[in-house]
Amino acid sequence: MTKLFQNYKRAAIEFVKAKDNYLFDQEGKAYLDFSSGIGVTNLGFHPTVQAALLKQAQDIWHTPNLYENYLQEEVASKLIGDRDYLAFFANSGAEANEAAIKLARKATGKQGIISFVQSFHGRTYGAMSATGQDKIKTGFGDGVPHFSYAIYNDLDSVKDLVTSDTAAVMLELVQGESGVRPADPAFITALSAFCQENDILFIVDEVQTGMGRTGKLYAFEHYGIEPDIVTLAKGLGNGVPVGAMLGKAKFGGAFSYGSHGSTFGGNKLVMAAASSVLDVMLAEDFLPQVLEKGQYLQTALQKALAENAKVTDIRGLGCMIGIETTENLTDLVIQAREQGLIVLTAGSNVIRLLPPLTLTKEKIDEGVAILTDIFD
Repeated sequence: MTKLFQNYKRAAIEFVKAKDNYLFDQEGKAYLDFSSGIGVTNLGFHPTVQAALLKQAQDIWHTPNLYENYLQEEVASKLIGDRDYLAFFANSGAEANEAAIKLARKATGKQGIISFVQSFHGRTYGAMSATGQDKIKTGFGDGVPHFSYAIYNDLDSVKDLVTSDTAAVMLELVQGESGVRPADPAFITALSAFCQENDILFIVDEVQTGMGRTGKLYAFEHYGIEPDIVTLAKGLGNGVPVGAMLGKAKFGGAFSYGSHGSTFGGNKLVMAAASSVLDVMLAEDFLPQVLEKGQYLQTALQKALAENAKVTDIRGLGCMIGIETTENLTDLVIQAREQGLIVLTAGSNVIRLLPPLTLTKEKIDEGVAILTDIFD
């Protein structure tokens, strides 16, 4: 009998080893991972990250944030580059989003946050309240007040919700959990301009889309904008728990001493991992190759499945792809797993693919062949 809460629906399989882009179960069976641990191990099980973790663990893995931490400065510099941001480090995407909400409210002196129907920002109270899906809120009582929900890709619906108390608009550039739905570029351009014209902060949740997932370090680079606040997690640590919130430097005074914090946030072990991840991702040609691989994967899926009556749409950005289908999602996931491929679901009718960014085209072809077979 388990001693765990049953808040996860677990398959009767345990992965006990990993190498490169493969997972291995208790019986030694290998699985090609097209999930990246739900968008986390973006580099696969990379030797550079492993080496960084082992090296740091030999020295020191935690100090309180009452003392200098050069690794935090190192990671912040790599994340920010020549942009005008400051960084705060947390332990997860939900924590990063909580920090973003607090910063937006304190920096503006206002409380209203507009997010979007079918969005997902996390399961802690503030992040859950920002999420535009009732199903994750059921039974938890009243959420954090002053959140409202616009229609994705509809600027007029945003304008209808703006009041004198609106602090920020918060969105994902690809709605991942609800079905892999990319934002329309014209909508984002207009929304960014509207926010600037009306002194409304623009928060972009890059927890799933960031860290190379779309072929750029940040998805916002595809849209030609620079948000006021950006949140990150998942791929930042490639499997160790770390989140980050980047906010414009002019808001630095809002997060003054004692205003916000995290006991474990930015500890030396996770910062060593994050720094090594960024070294790999920021190497010349890495991200352009990711973008090319994403295009290759989408093209291969279109070629294989476009005429399949069970597939109604294939969409995405970079290596974040959704296959919309009329078939039962659970059955498809099981069939793929039986053939040695790990995939995810999103929403009620989408198979979600978040493959490692380090996949070769040969491995992409291998995955596409299995997907073609299960949809046959």
